Amino acid sequence: MLMLAGCGGGGSAGGGNTSSGQASGSTPAPAAAEKVIGMSFPAADHGWLGAVIKNAEDEAKAEGLKYVITTAADPNKQTNDIEDLISKKVSAIVMLPIESAAMTPVAKKVKDAGIPLIVVDRELESDDFTALVKGDNKGIGSHAGAYLVDKLGGKGKIVEIIGVPSSVTTMRSDGFREAIKDHPDMQVIASQSGDFQKEKSLNVMQNILQSESQIDAVYTHDDEMALGVLQAIKEAKRTDIKVVTGAGGHKDVYKLIKDGDPLMQATFTYSPLMVKDAVKLAADIVNGKTPAEKVTMLEATPITKDNIDKFYDPNANY
Repeated sequence: MLMLAGCGGGGSAGGGNTSSGQASGSTPAPAAAEKVIGMSFPAADHGWLGAVIKNAEDEAKAEGLKYVITTAADPNKQTNDIEDLISKKVSAIVMLPIESAAMTPVAKKVKDAGIPLIVVDRELESDDFTALVKGDNKGIGSHAGAYLVDKLGGKGKIVEIIGVPSSVTTMRSDGFREAIKDHPDMQVIASQSGDFQKEKSLNVMQNILQSESQIDAVYTHDDEMALGVLQAIKEAKRTDIKVVTGAGGHKDVYKLIKDGDPLMQATFTYSPLMVKDAVKLAADIVNGKTPAEKVTMLEATPITKDNIDKFYDPNANY
């Protein structure tokens, strides 16, 4: 089912549904002259992805766009959502892929249909897109690796908590390993997925703590996962772990850094506001403008106690 939200309309997303400012019911395909953008995201009503969805709606309203938002809990549902948007002949599609490989085939269908595709965050395994807006994922890993080399003096046992299978996860891991490769005494003793979720990461870290008697640091790919890791460490009363790092810019992590938490000492910017750039590109494209660049990459900035006041906003939506 597709639901249409007019400019200024739109509801919350989550649970694999479609967002709308109207009452429930199917919506016919847009009229030939009507410009509507479709937006497809992983299902979420909180955290980084929840903020992405809210920011996407906010920007679509600000641009005066008519839009459709679909959310999905798995690649099959997201593929079906995209195919539905194609059948409705929307003017452009903004997509944050659930998984890179799984969503690559449907991107070609979008291209073959002649619909501009703007990809956010997770890259596809092809260049079948009109524009890509992403953060510096490899830079996050590089910054985290350099930070832990410095904090641990080039020697330590590290646990890595990774995200879902995607370009984001691959690059954050690759960047980290490249940063520590010249320090043979820096060892990644465990690398497990927390699926970008706090609760999953809590459970994963609890199991790792039971199997590993000595851990010096934890590198997490995401602030939500870092919060779960921190909870596990503190509940286990482990004193061997010296530092935890995150990524994303969650205000709860920022507050921990600001308050001088002994473990949560650094994170790296990866703002959910990036989707606004993607929606702006969609607006430009449907209005006949060509993107100046095919790929836009936003910098990953290290956040520590030294610069936290420039970034912490207790009223942020993430």
